[in-house]
Amino acid sequence: MTTTDLTGLTVDPLDALAARIRDRSATTAVVGLGYVGLPLLVGVHAAGFRVIGVDTDRDKIDTLGSRRSHIADIADSEIESMDRAVYSDHPAPLADADVIVLCLPTPLTDGAPDLTPVLTAAEEVARYLKPGVLVVLESTTYPGTTEELLRPLLETSGLRAGVDFALGYSPERIDPGNREHRLDTTPKVVSGLTDRCRDLAVSFYSAFVHTVVTTSSPREAEMAKLIENTYRQVNIALVNELAVLARDLGVDIWESLHAAATKPFGYQPFWPGPGVGGHCISIDPTYLSWRAGQQLGYRVEFIEHANEVNNRMPDYVVSRVSEALNDAGKPIKRSAVLGVGVAFKPGIDDLRESPSLQVLERLAKRGASVSYHDAFVPRCRIDGHDLASVPLDADTVGAADLVVLLTPHADVDVHALVNGAAMVFDTRGVTVGIDAPNVVRL
Repeated sequence: MTTTDLTGLTVDPLDALAARIRDRSATTAVVGLGYVGLPLLVGVHAAGFRVIGVDTDRDKIDTLGSRRSHIADIADSEIESMDRAVYSDHPAPLADADVIVLCLPTPLTDGAPDLTPVLTAAEEVARYLKPGVLVVLESTTYPGTTEELLRPLLETSGLRAGVDFALGYSPERIDPGNREHRLDTTPKVVSGLTDRCRDLAVSFYSAFVHTVVTTSSPREAEMAKLIENTYRQVNIALVNELAVLARDLGVDIWESLHAAATKPFGYQPFWPGPGVGGHCISIDPTYLSWRAGQQLGYRVEFIEHANEVNNRMPDYVVSRVSEALNDAGKPIKRSAVLGVGVAFKPGIDDLRESPSLQVLERLAKRGASVSYHDAFVPRCRIDGHDLASVPLDADTVGAADLVVLLTPHADVDVHALVNGAAMVFDTRGVTVGIDAPNVVRL
């Protein structure tokens, strides 16, 4: 499909798109304004593009419309500076977009990938798609999704991918709570359905990312993301299993791991904990194993075993907490347990798949009187009860029979906590170096 310009000359829509990306007159729409989409929207705007943010969550749209951020990593001042941004809970503004980036969640349902959010958004994009638009999927998914599922849905518009519109895949690499690894300084993997699609996607991302790495097709880029997260899942499972084993061998696992971490080559440190949370590590590797089972007839045993190890860590922590209380002559039932940190990692407010929350849920179900402190999470539900974060002051800490350190945010004064608590169970190794008789480590 071609168009004509004001002089009557035929204009290829993708050539026109390339020009708009180069001079940054292209309008970019980001669909899904969560931990991935909102930082992307901010980064694209900072590069000089006009932006449109679309999300079905009306609360997010209202917050952004009031020039406030709903994500800890994005300051209100960054939203305030985006005076030309358009926010909508309806897809109609997509009709004005030259670049559309999909940043939707891809959860698991009954152990299988649930691409409903992505596919629903793709159907909406197809309704408003026009010639000369670049569509990029950033959601983590299994190899083949972009070509086998996204392309056919978008082509229901009557337009042809790679000819009338460009289609690409570029996996997100957002690390919530990490100020060091920013969107612009983290290398971006970029792919396209065709060479032309890839070149357009590279041109777009190069406007606000320092380093762009390309793959020959979307499948390799989709696989790359799953490899990254599977690597982390498997290695965390390894040290979690070693932590359980080391205790039975009479070994201080933390001392051993810190000693191993001094090796300057051939080793990367990973650390035990109460499990894994968030979307990336706890869910994404299962996409790869599921795809192997669906297409090849077998699942990836390394991934399956890693999932099992990490999924049983919350129960292991609960058993160790119960044991520590029993050693102090206190049954877990009716013991006052203060959990420090419920987000799945430090520096964020994200509760998705949080093992810290799972530990407190299990403790409550076993009869413990549970409270929590988390400066990032003012309220949450634990065992069916809506709880508010309590202050981490001397009275609160002193009133607990046991404090379980789950997610140590930067605001937690570990030394003061150890000095004021009757007993501390440390699941993260943050008390290493503190010699105190009231500290028990994972």
